[in-house]
Order: sequence, then structure tokens, then C-alpha cells
Amino acid sequence: MSIKSYLKNLLYQPRQLLSELQQLDQQQFQTAMKYLFHSKREHLEIGNIILDWGKIRERIFQSPGVNRTLFLVTLDKCFLALSALDCVDILSQVLRVSAVNYLQPDVVGSLPNLLLEDAFRNLSSLFKDLYDRTSASTQRALYGWMKQILLKLPLNESTSWVSAESLWILGRYVVHLPLEEILKISLNEIRLFISYDNATKQLDTVYDITPELAQALLERISSSGFDMRNTSTIYRLGLLVCFYDDLEQMDAAVARALLHQMIKCNQLRGFQAKVHELKSQLLNIAMQNQTLNDTLGTLSDAVVGLTSSQLESLSPEAVHNAVATLNQVSGWAKSQVMILSSKYLSYEKVLSFYNVSQMGALVTGIGTWSLHSMSPRELAQMIRGTTSQYLSDLSPAQQQGILRKIASSGDFSSSVKDIQGAFFKEVSLSGLWKQTGYNSAMLNEKELRSSQALYLYELLSKENHPVDLLSTGQLVKGVTCQLFESMDTDIFLNSFKFFEMNLHLLSPYQVNNKDFISEYLEYVTGPLCVPFLERVGKTGMDLLNPSLHKRDAVLQKVQECLNSSIADEYDVDLLGNLICHLPPAFLHGRTSLKAMAAALHQFKLCQQLSIGYTTVLIEALFILSFLLKFPEIILQIAKTVGPVSSAEELQSAVFESVSNGTGRVLLTRAPSSNEIIKLGEANVFWSVQELKCMDPETFDKNVELLGGVSGFNSSQLTVLKEKAKQVWGLLPDWRSYQIISLGRIALALSAQEIAELDLSSIDTVSALTQQTGWTLTQARAILQGFLDDSGQTISTLKSFDLVGLGAVLCTLNSTEITSIRTAEFSAAIARIGLLFCSTPVLRQFKKMTESVFGAAPSWNGSVLQEIGTIAGNKDELKAIDKSLMPYIQPAAVRHIPPEIFQALSPEQIANLGPENAAMVTGWQREHLDAAQLQSLGLALEGARSSSPGTPSTAGAPQEGQSPATSEALASGCVLCLHCTCLSEPSGVELEVSYIFS
Repeated sequence: MSIKSYLKNLLYQPRQLLSELQQLDQQQFQTAMKYLFHSKREHLEIGNIILDWGKIRERIFQSPGVNRTLFLVTLDKCFLALSALDCVDILSQVLRVSAVNYLQPDVVGSLPNLLLEDAFRNLSSLFKDLYDRTSASTQRALYGWMKQILLKLPLNESTSWVSAESLWILGRYVVHLPLEEILKISLNEIRLFISYDNATKQLDTVYDITPELAQALLERISSSGFDMRNTSTIYRLGLLVCFYDDLEQMDAAVARALLHQMIKCNQLRGFQAKVHELKSQLLNIAMQNQTLNDTLGTLSDAVVGLTSSQLESLSPEAVHNAVATLNQVSGWAKSQVMILSSKYLSYEKVLSFYNVSQMGALVTGIGTWSLHSMSPRELAQMIRGTTSQYLSDLSPAQQQGILRKIASSGDFSSSVKDIQGAFFKEVSLSGLWKQTGYNSAMLNEKELRSSQALYLYELLSKENHPVDLLSTGQLVKGVTCQLFESMDTDIFLNSFKFFEMNLHLLSPYQVNNKDFISEYLEYVTGPLCVPFLERVGKTGMDLLNPSLHKRDAVLQKVQECLNSSIADEYDVDLLGNLICHLPPAFLHGRTSLKAMAAALHQFKLCQQLSIGYTTVLIEALFILSFLLKFPEIILQIAKTVGPVSSAEELQSAVFESVSNGTGRVLLTRAPSSNEIIKLGEANVFWSVQELKCMDPETFDKNVELLGGVSGFNSSQLTVLKEKAKQVWGLLPDWRSYQIISLGRIALALSAQEIAELDLSSIDTVSALTQQTGWTLTQARAILQGFLDDSGQTISTLKSFDLVGLGAVLCTLNSTEITSIRTAEFSAAIARIGLLFCSTPVLRQFKKMTESVFGAAPSWNGSVLQEIGTIAGNKDELKAIDKSLMPYIQPAAVRHIPPEIFQALSPEQIANLGPENAAMVTGWQREHLDAAQLQSLGLALEGARSSSPGTPSTAGAPQEGQSPATSEALASGCVLCLHCTCLSEPSGVELEVSYIFS
């Protein structure tokens, strides 16, 4: 066997590598570690053989199994062969480049417990840096290891081993100290610890500390002689201030000092309801004997707790004077930002670039019309300046208002390059058509819609090399299958890394091919299994198309490669996130105890588990003591578990624990602010009668939170609407920010009630239309209310009005649609294409679309992507070229009327692409004949055949194919599993072989 093959086999067999390394003597081990971690050489010469050492080292550190082996062998041999400091350095390098998932409690038990002070400090420092990347059980095990060594240090006439030095070494691990141990800490030692300048930095990082431990530490600090109301002491407390509980006879200055430090409390892992309650109490103290106008700038982020009525009472001058503080605060509700922005701008009188640049996060409260009223020059400055970081937080209507004004200046081309991030996605396709001077460099840092990427890639490819275009990242969305096929081997190889880096940006149509997977998997046997598992394990199954057949084929091969079992932690390393997709039945009884600990850690990284998994995990979570102690954590889990019923069970349990924990009795009672904040989505379990009993002030303070609860039924929403009328008075008197704060509660408003509201602001209407569930009658009332109150007609609407009106545009009749100005419609067309209107309305929108992009038969892929659902209802759909079928948006496919969908040819249906084919409804299927249904099956598999039954040549094995090529095919190339468009088998084999040779 050649040296190259020997090394390759070792990299694919980390268990054998472990055995080989364990057999090295001390001198050999020292040499191996030197070359691995300290050699700067890119190549190694062994006789007449030259090895690419740089690539080998890169491969070593990319392999989770090899990383585990290096870690284990370092623990086993390094401390015998090298100095402790050198070994700590090696451990540090191995751990920092790995996923750390193999650092489990049993492995921690193998750490040396006899280390010199410098080595121990260095290793402890490493574990503090890795704290957030390790599991809770590993954190506890590492705490135990540190304690074991610290116990050997001499005690300084103390009853506790926890000295000031111990606390410094433990760092974030102090949160694992038992309560009784904290209470035994010597007062001299705690005084010494807090006096240390670095104590604040250390206590600023105890994000997962519990209230009990925090208050115990506060008690010891207080008993040690520190004045807990001294500003200097408060500053040293770090995150302990979040649990400060000595509020008796506190003066306003101390309260303000605490509030200033509590701005960091949003970093805590949970307990935000307690923090919110404490801030509210301190806020009241801070304002004693002073007006809110006088204290506004000194209240830190506690100002978020001010009610709308309190903010309304502020003078414009007070807001202006405090804007330097207010603009740094996060967590504002939309209604609060609207009030403060209005106050600030009423003081400034003129809306200028300078004034806007001072507002920070408050800029989102500026009305759409106000933004549109600014000069194009100042808006261009705004999207380039510090305010640009808040542009993605603006509503679509606000963003459109800015873009339309800049576009109207005639200098839009120079401004396009300054539009960054997600904001660029709001630039219309027709707007891009009108501009010139594009280059790949100006597209860096921009997010693109598919329609934009398709157009820009085609445009720029005429004068730019594909590698330059693909290096921007987002332009991979614009690579069509025809472009894939036209790439020669060298271009594809040079571009490969950009596709692999940006797989998440590609559509299922781009990353799937009909026959390649089944033929590819035939080669994956024996020694080729390891690279296959490792590569797919890193990428995962999420990028495979919706075809269950393909996914099952890959999973079946995974199980075959594992010999139908998960033997140990090395198998778990190989699987990566593939373990999230294996059937529970496969894991049951086939996973060794040794592998289970590593598997459980990997499960935590899964985005969504099947019902079989979540049932097991939910049972593990339902430990009552945990549930009562950490309701916010349970609610967070409830948002991420798969089945809805499981989430509801968690929410119900939390509701019972929170309400019982506050002394709830059988009699009907009112929800408190503290309970509403704690419960979040679990507020759905309040009865109608309990919601009726809610105190008006509690409602006013928490209306935005209640309006964000998605599960309220119509009866609950009606009660909350009536509560709003009770608190705010007559409907015509409701302010814009109040209407917006209602959220889903607004859905309970009748058409008659909607007519009474002041809907003159497009921002108010935009907030209403972002809610789903309006009836046609309600939607029409919103549209009519806006037209009446703003004094506009359909013909005077601007693009940002159209964007803000959103779904209520579906209530327009044909006459009204034809009266929309073409220029305004073209700027808003991408947003209109997201609406699910009736067929007659979409047909009328289609006629408007033709006035922008020309007759329907001339539309290309970028236009179809741009217009969304409008394309799915055009009568000429049956005449569309089959190559354009994948560019119809998936949402549009669902809304193609069955009679139109039925008229599509088998070739058109076969070319839909997997994502679009998966969106076909049962109603649409019922209207298809046998040939069309067969084509639909082909589309689900990723086909692009000219007709059903035409044999595909993609990936077909060649007679006499060499073993080397077969091995390359099985070497784990991600694009081999997903590649759509490489139709010539010899080309695929050559490219894959080159990439992984």
C-alpha cells in the first residue's frame, strides 16, 4: 500500500488511527504532534514521495472522528511525553477546531488531576472559552474536575475550599456551585474576589445563573462589608444586579445606577419576567419626586417598561434631550417607537439626514409619508450612513417609500450600489432593468431575490467570468440549469467551492437530478461508506428534494453503511445531522449505550424531530420541579418541537405551573402583568371570563404582547377588543399607535367598527394587513377606510401605498385595478405577487403585468419569479416554454386553477421541478390524466425530461469505468447527491474525481 493510500485510510478510519497513535513511543508521539501543530511546511518529502501536508492537515481538522481521536490520544499520551503546558496547547487547538460534541462527562473524567498551576490555569481558561459550546452535563463534569484540583490547594483558615482564587479560576463555572457552598464562602475571600478589577468582567458572563444562587452571592457580598448601594459596588456586581432584591428605602440615584447596569440583563438565559418586574419597581423609585421629563435620559433600557400613556405625557424637548440614550435601547414595541419618533421630530421641526441619524432604533417609528417627503439626496445619505443598520427593521411600505423617492431623482444608478443587505431585495426587477453600470463587486453584501439574481447573473455573465460572479454568494441563485450544463470542466471545478459554500441559497430544482442519486449510491460500498457518511452528515438531508423516494434511498444507504447499528461515538460523529432524519425504529435497540450520550447531544442540534423523537423527549422534559422552576425555557422549547399537540401540552403545563405558582384559586381572577409576560404564547389558556376581569392598566401595559399571541380564539379576541374600547374610549379617538399595538386582536373588529377608525396613515393600514385571517368584508372596509380618510383614489395611490395595503388589494374590482398607475404597480409588483387573491383579481393583475413586462409569451424566468402568484393564473400558462416551468414560484403553483393546470402538457409538468411539483394540490391532481400524473412523479424526482419515459443519461455508468472514478463518485461530493444539471455522465465523473482525489 502506498503512503498516500495509507494516510487516506487512516483519515477514514479514526478508530484505527487511534490504535496506531497509541502504539507510538514518546519520541515518535512528540514528533507527530510537532509536525501536526507546529510545522509551517506545506509539503513533506519522504524519499522520492512528496505529500501535500497542508491539505492533509486541513483534512485532519475537518474530520470530527479524527478530532476525537487526537483529543483522546492527547489525554492518553501527551502528558507523559510532553510538558503539561505543551499538552494544554495541543488540547486547546484540537478543541477549538472541532464541534466539541465528543467532550462528554465520561471523557472529562480522563482529564489529568495532577497539573502544575500554569497548565491548570491555561486548561481551565480554555474550558471557560468553550462553555457555551458544551452541554450542561459536560459543564457540570468540568466543574467537578476543576473542584477536584482546587480542593488540593491549601485552605486559608476557611471552612470552604472556595477562595477568591478559586472563584477567579472557576469563572462562569461558579453557577454550578451548590447553594450551601456559596453560603460557606469566607467573607474575607468574597471581599477579596469582588475587590479584584476583573470580577466585573467575570460576573458579566454568568448568563445561566439562577435567582437563588445570585441572591446568595449578593448576600455574601453584602455581609463582607460592601455598601450595596454604592455606585462603585453596583458596577462590580455584573449580572448579579439582575436579581438585586434590597429595595427598601432606596433613593432615586441608587435606583438609576442599578437600572443603568441592568441594561445587560437581556443576556440572561431565562428569568426575564423577574427582571422585568424588578426594572418596573426600580423605575417607580427612580422617578420619585421627579417628573418623567426630568429623568427620561437616566432610566436606561427600563424606559421600555413605560406605558403608552406615560410616553405620550413626555414633552418633545425631553425626548430630544434623551435621544442619545433612547437610540441605543432595544426591545421597543412598535407603538412606543412611533410615539417617541413623533415627539423627537416635532421638536426638530424639519426631517433631515442629520436628525434621522441621531435616532438610531427610533428611525423605524418615522411614518412612510414622512420618509418619502425627504429629499432624494438625504435619503441616499441615510442608506449609506449609520442608520442603514436599521433599514431591514422598516416595514415593506417604509422601505418602498424610500426607494421610490430615490428612484424618482434620476440618480438611482449611483444609489443602487449603496443599498445593502436585505433592503436591496425591495428593489423591483423593472427598476433594475432601467439602470446600467452593474458589476459583481457592487453586489457584495447585498441579498437578492431569485428574480434579481437571474437577471443580474445573465446580464453580468456577458462580460464577467463565472468565478467572479459566484464569489458574491447571492448570485448562485441566478445559475440556471442551462448555465450549469454549459460550464466546461475547468470553470465548474473553479466554481465548485462557491456552490458548496452557498448550498443553502440554491433551490431544490437547482440541487436535484432525477437518476443521479440511485446510480451514485450503487457505488457506495465497503470502504467508500465512510467518506460518503461524513460528507452527507455535514451537509444533511434538508437540501434533498421533497421526493420521499430519494430521501429514503439515501437513508437506506446510510443504514447499510452503519451495518444497521450505531456502534459507538465515532458513528455518531460520522452521521452528523443525518441522525435527525434516521427513523426512530432504526435507533431503538440498535444504538449502543456508549453512542447514546453523543447521540443525545446531536439531537439537541436538530432543527425538527419527527413525532417518534419528540414524544420521547417531551416525556423527559416533564419533570415537575424543572417545569416549575424554568417555565420560560419550557416555552422556548415549545416553539421548536415538531407536533403542534406537543407544543400545546407544554404551554398548558407552563400555564398551570405559573398560575398555580402565583396562588391561583378556583375563583375567576384577573391575569397580572407578571403572569402575562411569563406565559407568552401560553396566555391562550386564559378563559374568556378571566380576560374580562383584566385590569385596564394591565391591558394597556401588555396589549402588544397579547396581540402577538397566535392561538387566541375568536371569543378571546372579542373580549380583548372590548377591553381596548373600555380603556381607550370611542373608536374614532383611537390613535394610530394604539391600532397598531392590537396585533391579532384587531381581527375581532367588525366592518362597521373598522369604518369608525382613523385609517389615514398607510403605516396603520400596513400593520393591519400584516395580520392574516381577515374576511373579505373586513378587508374591503380597511381599503375603503384608507381611501376615505386619506382623501385618495385608486388612481392616486403610490407604490408604497400598494405595498402597505397588501392583502386588501384582493378586494379590488377590475375597474379599480386598471386605474392603478403602471409606474407605481411595476415598483410594487413583487409584493403584489405574494398575495393569494381570487382568480379574477389575479387575471386582472396579469393584464397590468403585461403593461410592465410585455406580453405573457415573452416572459422569461426572472419575470416569472418576480410576479409570483400572478403567473399561476394566466390563461396562457399552457403555452409557456417547458424550460421556464421551474421559475414559477411554488406558492403560485398551488393557486393555478385545476382547469388551467389540467391544460399543461406532460412535458411542462415534468419540468416543474421538485419544489413546485410538491406544491401541487390534491384538487389539481384529480384533473390530471395518467401521462400527466407520471410526469408529476418525474418532476418530484427532479426530472427535466422531454417526455415521460424518455431514458435519462444523467450519471449513467460507463462501461469499463475505472475503480478510481468509482471511488471518486462515492467520496461524498455534496453536489453529486444534489446536482441537477450535469447531464453528461463522463463530465460528472471527471469533475467529482478531480475535486476529491
